Amino acid sequence: MRHYPAGVTVVTLASENGPVGFTATSFASLSAEPPLISFNIAHTSSSIAALLRAESVVVHFLGEHQQHIAKRFSRAADQRFADHSLWTTLDTGEPVLHGTPIWVRATIHKLIELGDHTLVVGLVTRVHDDAEELPAAAPLLYYNGGYHRPEAL
Repeated sequence: MRHYPAGVTVVTLASENGPVGFTATSFASLSAEPPLISFNIAHTSSSIAALLRAESVVVHFLGEHQQHIAKRFSRAADQRFADHSLWTTLDTGEPVLHGTPIWVRATIHKLIELGDHTLVVGLVTRVHDDAEELPAAAPLLYYNGGYHRPEAL
């Protein structure tokens, strides 16, 4: 599957121990009515326990200029939210990353264990889209074990 390019997202959520987040390349839109999304998380992920207890998540769509964010959320869990200037929280408690013009908030609709991953299905409750106010940026892609700009493939 490393030869199939995928868009890069960062999923964030609130937990009793503070903010949790991870990079995910498995995001998909499932349904327009009702508005459902999905992504997968490995059972070995440091974020899985918090995600299984979470009521909601925020999925941030990364642009080609945000490779540093994708890498930050692929590092050790204690480093992901270490710089408090890079994020804030919604009134519902989930962390939101600054400089990410497009994100969605979703409540956890269903968790399905499949193989060594859990498929997370979320019901979208809020869409944030400031992309028109920023210069056009292509999406960040993950391909063959690394992050790429679309034209670099």
